[in-house]
Amino acid sequence: MDNKLEDNKRIVREWTELAINGRKPEEAAAKYLDSNYRQHNPRAADGAEPFINFVKYFVQTFPDFHLDLKRMIADGDLVVTHSHLTRHAGDRGQAVVDIFRLEDGKIVEHWDVIQDIPETAANNNPMF
Repeated sequence: MDNKLEDNKRIVREWTELAINGRKPEEAAAKYLDSNYRQHNPRAADGAEPFINFVKYFVQTFPDFHLDLKRMIADGDLVVTHSHLTRHAGDRGQAVVDIFRLEDGKIVEHWDVIQDIPETAANNNPMF
């Protein structure tokens, strides 16, 4: 089971680097997305093509964006990442939690939660 968890984490890490930071969503979708990929973000459609189009739009809108993976947790067929998304230099960015469900080495489902990083906080604890 530990090998499967580590394999799933590796797949999600490689997916993120290729699709998001590498700006190669077509290649990443072909390699890592299941043909029945389901999206649970209410603003995103199912399937590879809507994902590819979103990444292309994001690259055009924010050419310097970067997603920095801070934490990764695997449990069963799920991998959860906690990341820092910045859109441009000087951007405080957003804290992003992505949940991926995998089957047979492919990503079959995705959920996300995104929170803006505020200028000030009620405590001294960092978000990452």
